[in-house]
Amino acid sequence: MFTGIVQQAGTLESRERQHSGFRMRIAAPFERVELGESIAVNGVCLTVAEHVPGGFVADVSPETHEKTTLGRLALSGKVNLERALAVGDRLGGHFVSGHVDAVCQVAEVATVGNARRARVRVPEELIGFIAVKGSVTLDGVSLTVNAVRGNAFEVMLIPHTLEVTTLSELRVGQELNLEVDVLARYVQRCLEARH
Repeated sequence: MFTGIVQQAGTLESRERQHSGFRMRIAAPFERVELGESIAVNGVCLTVAEHVPGGFVADVSPETHEKTTLGRLALSGKVNLERALAVGDRLGGHFVSGHVDAVCQVAEVATVGNARRARVRVPEELIGFIAVKGSVTLDGVSLTVNAVRGNAFEVMLIPHTLEVTTLSELRVGQELNLEVDVLARYVQRCLEARH
């Protein structure tokens, strides 16, 4: 479980094909990571498979390869990193599982004062899980939804978010990993079960 509050930026150092998945090496400024611990990489929960100097190695399964942007990230590109939530930690964002629901696309980016507003298109089957003033996760970053129109929603990126995450590089057409609020999923499931 994560919070969507990015702790560090890392760098994708290598990606090697393995069967229909791949193995990633990520440079990370963490003091020490534990073998087997979970780390969200651009919002995708990965397991540390190996320690390497200055970072870690994680395996990406065929399903994760297929349903996320990890296989398309540029080598030497920055990634958002968050270690799993520990009992007693502050919950500054919202509950994030690290299980990506879909890849979505940036439709518009506009500067608003010292912030940026982004409009993001999502698959039609997921828009019902997104609500104004609710939470979403884009590339591992917990964000508040400002508006929902058709099959798109808007978020505001404040200066701090722009400073510490990869969302400062957002551009029209860019693909992002989307995780809808897990609580919205449970509400939907309860409603379905009642009928």
